[in-house]
Amino acid sequence: MAARKNLIKAKVEVCPVETTLDVIGGKWKAIILFHLIDGPKRFNEFRRLYPGLTQFMLTLQLRELERDGIIHREVYKQVPPKVEYSLTEFGVTLVPIILDMKKWGLTYKNRVDDIRMQTALPEKGEKDDQ
Repeated sequence: MAARKNLIKAKVEVCPVETTLDVIGGKWKAIILFHLIDGPKRFNEFRRLYPGLTQFMLTLQLRELERDGIIHREVYKQVPPKVEYSLTEFGVTLVPIILDMKKWGLTYKNRVDDIRMQTALPEKGEKDDQ
């Protein structure tokens, strides 16, 4: 009984932002969700959109989003096999967040770029002058 109370208490104390980031955090998840707003996509469509996204990482991110009930994976029984990914009803609840992220990015991209140019971190392998 005490263990159950501790589990319930632990769940209540989790920061809601942490919960959200646990679902959409990472370099690619929000980008994947953004592209699914327009409708279902196939695996290779994501690969074409982002050539830097490795097959392994795309597979991992899609599996995690599917596990969390955010996307649906539809396998069509045909030759060659066809698989499409789409937002679930639960996933659609994230659309306003993703669109707000898009709006923020459009509004502040240049400012972020300028700040980063002024405060560039040392390249990997460079020594800091401090």
